[in-house]
Amino acid sequence: MKTYQGSEIRNVAVVGHAQSGKTSLIAGLLHAAKMTPTQGRVNDGSAVTAYDEEEVARGTTMSNAVAFAEWQGVKINFVDTPGFHMFTHEAKAALLPVEAACVVVNAQNGVEPVTERVWKCAEEANIPRFVVINQMDHPKAGGGNGLSALIEDLHERWGRTCVPVQLPISDAGGFHGVVDLVTMEAFHYSPNGDGHGKITGEIPASIAQQAKEAHEALVELVAEGKDELMEEFFAEGTIPEQHLITALHEAIREDRIFPVLFASGGTNVATDHLLDFIKVYAPAPTERPPLPVKSAAMQAVAANGSAADSASGGTSFRKVDDSEPVAVVVFKTMSDPFAGRITFFKVVSGCVKNDATLENYTRRSQERFSHLSVMQGRKAVEVAELHAGDLGAVAKLKDTLTGDTLGVKGADIQVELAAMPEPAMTYAIEPKTRGDEDKLAPAIHKLMEEDLLIRFYRDPQTNEFLIAGAGQPHIETIVSRLKKRYHAEVTLKAPKVPYRETIRGKADAQGRHKKQSGGHGQFGDCKIRMEPMPRGGGFEFASEVFGGAIPRNFIPAIEKGIVETAARGYLAGYPVVDFKVVVYDGSYHDVDSNELSFKKAGRLAFRKAMESAKPCLLEPIMKIAVEAPDEFAGALMGDLNGRRGRVQGMETRGRTTIINAEVPMAEMLTYGTQLTSMTQGKGSYRMEMDHYDVVPQLVAEKILANAKRPVEEEEE
Repeated sequence: MKTYQGSEIRNVAVVGHAQSGKTSLIAGLLHAAKMTPTQGRVNDGSAVTAYDEEEVARGTTMSNAVAFAEWQGVKINFVDTPGFHMFTHEAKAALLPVEAACVVVNAQNGVEPVTERVWKCAEEANIPRFVVINQMDHPKAGGGNGLSALIEDLHERWGRTCVPVQLPISDAGGFHGVVDLVTMEAFHYSPNGDGHGKITGEIPASIAQQAKEAHEALVELVAEGKDELMEEFFAEGTIPEQHLITALHEAIREDRIFPVLFASGGTNVATDHLLDFIKVYAPAPTERPPLPVKSAAMQAVAANGSAADSASGGTSFRKVDDSEPVAVVVFKTMSDPFAGRITFFKVVSGCVKNDATLENYTRRSQERFSHLSVMQGRKAVEVAELHAGDLGAVAKLKDTLTGDTLGVKGADIQVELAAMPEPAMTYAIEPKTRGDEDKLAPAIHKLMEEDLLIRFYRDPQTNEFLIAGAGQPHIETIVSRLKKRYHAEVTLKAPKVPYRETIRGKADAQGRHKKQSGGHGQFGDCKIRMEPMPRGGGFEFASEVFGGAIPRNFIPAIEKGIVETAARGYLAGYPVVDFKVVVYDGSYHDVDSNELSFKKAGRLAFRKAMESAKPCLLEPIMKIAVEAPDEFAGALMGDLNGRRGRVQGMETRGRTTIINAEVPMAEMLTYGTQLTSMTQGKGSYRMEMDHYDVVPQLVAEKILANAKRPVEEEEE
């Protein structure tokens, strides 16, 4: 395969809402570039970036995939991303290795919730964007209100800088081509689906006037950003084509203009023109501003007290250039049952050659990059070298994981990934057989290398294995992959809500432990005062003992006994939190008193104090934002109120309503599935843990009826 310089490379993340046709669009682009003999389809698993068996079965993308196209002297790397709201973290991670984002919008439904979310992520990452209105071949393209309404919606959401650089050529027979508003040429496509248009030069009379007005609007918007272009525009009434191309490229790179294009991935119409657009207008890696990186040397200087470096926090900048020291950052890890661990990386600087040995700056180990490759979906295409800005892959690295930075020894830097959200839902998981138990932990850890949002741990209270993810569909996908990929069958139990217990009143109690059975006995006596603390205060212990009523060396034993008993709960076995204990008096025996005796006395005092301290249950409250079309707002608010939710406010963006609310976690465990049915698949939500609140009496009675009260410990 040919080696490409940084200026000949374009890295594009294809993002958008689920079912907007991202994977099909990439399949059409690859076929138009003659990278595939036939156009891949999502439904039969032949699409290049839809190779995972779980994704094919569910008909939706659930993890990032990489493919490339060689087009007229440039190499275009595509990163296909999920559009389902549970996997938005994957789309956010895909923005690290790219210089442009192709925001795909379904021509029928317009801008949907996840489209808004990934646009914000790209905006925060300072990634240039262009919009592709996909599925233009659909009879309902334009949402029934015409294409002008769709463009107005884009303007309302993202501003008038969202400007068409094409116009679709459509009639009752379907979508036949596009008009390039820069060159003012028409591209017509035959129904053979090869993706190659024929330049006729003649714009259909039905849209000629519209094309002229759109061209003038584009020229005016491009000219607004530069004084010299404005002078040329006023002097000549337009901007020459070559000047317009250069100015548009610069405006896109500087995020001043967001072009809008039209295509149909399914019928492969206008895909070659989209490739032309990416080649000419998308920024090359070498045009990207130097990347901010953490420098180990600067951090050491800052730690020694240099004011200038302390202000920078140890941050330096690395230019994307072959002349800089070699550095790569890992943005994705894939576990293949046959090839093992495959590491996807972006060459930040320098030139990586096959069989090069690089140092992992994160883990301080050496890694050999043998069989250097570029990925075409699941297929690896070997290359001799990769230049700065390119995306590559290598198999069977020993220690390297997602987020690690590698490079030549002595030029340590650290490229930081975007912060991952915390998991929103936890399920108990247990293997079906003893054989599955042996496979479970290694298999889940391999999945955790692929997906940084997965958590797997043991609950210290119940000793159950817990698996946490973005939501129910996310965890179900993990379980399915465990079975299909690693032959480990597991059973999911209903997620347990992490209730807590606390107190609402003050109490005084005495704990007296006395035991005599011949020889040395056991004696411990303490008096404690218990009072509530503000929510989130945790636990506080203090001693007001004076006069030697209790020796100092026994005070920590009292605290330990209280902490251990509080962890086992009082009402229903949930940890007791947000309370303060003060030990203020007691007594001891010169011979029989010891740490164990006072530890047991602390336990007894705690349980007696809880009886009169007005104990109650706390439940976790989730902060939730639901995004859906306006017509579903009333039904969603009613549903949230029925779940004991408190609506905090509403926000309208175009045709989408965002409802912000606080809802108990117990009411949200299956919300994702129900939301899909309520909004016909057009809604999405995100939630995170916010705070704990007191459980209402009626709900608490039901919880306590199904819970086992903690058993009193037997005296030792």
